Amino acid sequence: MSLEDPFFVVKGEVQKAVNTAQGLYQRWGQLLQETQIVNKEELNWTTNELRNTLRSIEWDLEDLEETICIVETNPHKFTIAPSEVAARRSFVTEMRESVKEMQDHMSDPVAQSFVERNNRELVDDRNQCGLLSADVSAADSHILEEQQLHQKVRK
Repeated sequence: MSLEDPFFVVKGEVQKAVNTAQGLYQRWGQLLQETQIVNKEELNWTTNELRNTLRSIEWDLEDLEETICIVETNPHKFTIAPSEVAARRSFVTEMRESVKEMQDHMSDPVAQSFVERNNRELVDDRNQCGLLSADVSAADSHILEEQQLHQKVRK
């Protein structure tokens, strides 16, 4: 009976998650570069999904790091060559750097200021639309009142 090395199972999941994160990161970057106000829901969804994916990858990388440490502290129990252990450590390091790069860009003050400005502009636009709508409603009510008054006068 052969047991599959759990490192490779988690490694595959991490690679898939990093690919997903890179796609989200690319879209997030596109949203930041748009000159017009971007869809608030899409920006928020993309930002949250990217943050959650990166957090999940970090947890998986911590698990992989723990398994590497276990193998290193007890080499007689595991029949994994030192070169394989080094390759595993290299993979974890490479993935951590990729995650850190995305996280650093997301927390960059310029990016944060764009997101905040975009959210403020959307709120301002909605408030302005709300005020215009209220003005129109008030004008409509005034017109209806005048029409009702004229009808009463005619009778």
